[in-house]
Amino acid sequence: MAKKALLIGINDYPEGYELRGCVNDSMAIESALKFNEDGSLNFGTKNLNNCKSASIAEREIKKLFQDNGTIDMALLYFSGHGFVDANDNGQIVFPNSIEADSSCKGIYMSNIMKIVRSSTIRNKIVIFDCCHSAKLAFGDDCKGSTIAVLPEGCSILSACRSEEVAVERDGQGLFTSLLLQALKGESADYLGNITAGGIYAYIDKCLSEWEQRPVFKTNVSSFAVIKKVNPKVPTEIIKRGMNLFAEDENGLPKDFPLNPSFEDTNDPNVEHKYIEPYATPENIKKFKILQKLQSIGFVEPVDADYMYFAAMESKSCRLTKVGQYYWKLAKDGRLGI
Repeated sequence: MAKKALLIGINDYPEGYELRGCVNDSMAIESALKFNEDGSLNFGTKNLNNCKSASIAEREIKKLFQDNGTIDMALLYFSGHGFVDANDNGQIVFPNSIEADSSCKGIYMSNIMKIVRSSTIRNKIVIFDCCHSAKLAFGDDCKGSTIAVLPEGCSILSACRSEEVAVERDGQGLFTSLLLQALKGESADYLGNITAGGIYAYIDKCLSEWEQRPVFKTNVSSFAVIKKVNPKVPTEIIKRGMNLFAEDENGLPKDFPLNPSFEDTNDPNVEHKYIEPYATPENIKKFKILQKLQSIGFVEPVDADYMYFAAMESKSCRLTKVGQYYWKLAKDGRLGI
């Protein structure tokens, strides 16, 4: 199944309302989404950078969320001005939206949500980097609303709360700068999967309570993969490591026993003190896998500070809680490679 994304960045507002970084942000997000890290095609993209007309943009948003039976994910990204009118309704703003009295007639965020709610595409993601962007997450009449109205399969990421402004620093949106880092792999799970939930967790961690606060709303039973990057430890290595841990009578992974034959420096041909049993090629390979799993928090030594001492003192290692989770995935055949 295919993915498609519509990206809109607006710099060229009327005099006094110009922005600097939105088009570059849109182009950077497009580039980050278009391909997975291995070079495979990820999203079919279209940009409407510096689109002057709200009506043209709304028409393209409708096209984005139309389901032709081949699309599994539709993603909308907007970077530009956001506006809240006298009735407390949020809008995204286009150059022809700004009136002489500084009021706006852009696209109501509630109208965008109507489009999203009517879509039968399974996974729908909306990302807004604009002032008051969290207005997107609420119902048709945003005034006084505290109930998020999201269709099934929809996730929303907004740069800031409804009452906040989105910050632009050094010609780039603060939120988008973090979003880009997330899409480059900082938010990936141990298998290299990037999801909306992982992106939010990363951005949330990066921003302090004194800065603009991102908002995340979702109505999904499981997170769809937005992009794949190369995992820190290859998935095949994780799978081989999981297979080293046998299952006990309670269906849990047993500790893995170690001895000096797992440590590659314990070689009688090396001039230092060594201990029997000496290192063997087979056990050295296993130990290197276990050490890689330790580097990502899947494995820990038992009654020793380091894996080296666990081996040299004939102790053992075990799976951590997160390691046990991935062990269960491997056992159930759900650890993809």
